[in-house]
Amino acid sequence: MDRLLQVLNAIYPMSHELIEYLAAHIKHRILSRRQFLLRAGHVSRDICFIESGLMRCYYLKDDTEISSWFMKEDDVIVSVESFFQQKISYESIQALETTNLYCISYEELQLLYKTFPEFNFIGRVLTERYYTQSEQRLYSIRMQKSRNRYKHLMDTHPELIMRVPSKYLASYLGVREETLSRLRGRKYL
Repeated sequence: MDRLLQVLNAIYPMSHELIEYLAAHIKHRILSRRQFLLRAGHVSRDICFIESGLMRCYYLKDDTEISSWFMKEDDVIVSVESFFQQKISYESIQALETTNLYCISYEELQLLYKTFPEFNFIGRVLTERYYTQSEQRLYSIRMQKSRNRYKHLMDTHPELIMRVPSKYLASYLGVREETLSRLRGRKYL
């Protein structure tokens, strides 16, 4: 949990009381490869910080899994709409590697915001980061050709190219596996 506290404290200095509260209420979870944090059709009850490991969010479209997110070390993972509105999720969240998580429930997060005003600043900064990533992803899918989407991924998250299975990476980029294979072979990227 030390890494989580470092990340949060780097955003905004936390009081000793806040640190004690977090230490008492944050739950540690370990997910094995392929284990689910959330399945579609359920409500996202927790927001989690990834200490180590890799996870993906995906949804089904015509019985095909479409990867929408990959989150790794030092990222926060959550089904945004399901968690913040406490409604049934259309997406699933699954570990691609053994993953160490620190999680807090929706109710505990709301209490944190009410009890510790400094945590509102931390929450806002994390939300801005998440939203910015989401906008970048949407822009890439809507506006860029497949080779530019792949190049952007290589430029911004090269570690994902090696860690994420091809079928998930292809669906994330909005291409077929064969197209991804060709993109990987191109030297001009």
